[in-house]
Amino acid sequence: MKTIVQCVEEILVNQSFLEEALERKIINYSALAEELREPISEMLRKPVKVGAIMMALRRYQTPSHVKSTSHVKKALRQMGDITLRSNLYAFTFKNSVSLIESHSLLLDYVASNPHLFYAFTRGLVESNIMISGSEKEKADKIFKNEIILSRRGNLSAISVQLPQNNYKIAGLYYQFFKHLAWNGIAVYEVVSTSNEITILVEDSVIEKAFSVIKSLKN
Repeated sequence: MKTIVQCVEEILVNQSFLEEALERKIINYSALAEELREPISEMLRKPVKVGAIMMALRRYQTPSHVKSTSHVKKALRQMGDITLRSNLYAFTFKNSVSLIESHSLLLDYVASNPHLFYAFTRGLVESNIMISGSEKEKADKIFKNEIILSRRGNLSAISVQLPQNNYKIAGLYYQFFKHLAWNGIAVYEVVSTSNEITILVEDSVIEKAFSVIKSLKN
């Protein structure tokens, strides 16, 4: 049977923003305990006291591998160039055999026009293609027989060069998403390679997003 301490740990582990605020001691224990009383009571299937939850919160220790952020800060300081691209367009297609064939036509076109922005991600049932807005009509023509699930214009991309072996650093990507979220910036799409991450956002927030990402190097 679970204890109050175990319930608190489970909730905090699944709410990283809350866990970080607790670690930095910028949260009201009493108010948080009151907020957690109902979900913990449901988890234990019995009423619990706020005081007991407060005690569990004060005793909570962030796991050592999460608490140590020096390696994350070092990696952020070692970030390379930050590149912006605006006027982008994104398509979401339903996966199909013909989609692969259509995609190969677009790749041939992109290969002969290397100045264009282009990114592709494939999921189990759908695929996203992002390309310079100037080529929207070209993409419409190439994929005219495909099932389009959604399309979106007025997008911009921030591409960041990451240090080697960044994939070994737990919590690195979290820093990008956390600071963007704290500034009220929604992420439309993320594309990454071994040493580069590209984040797509709406044109209206690109300057703010760039400022947030750039500040992580300081």
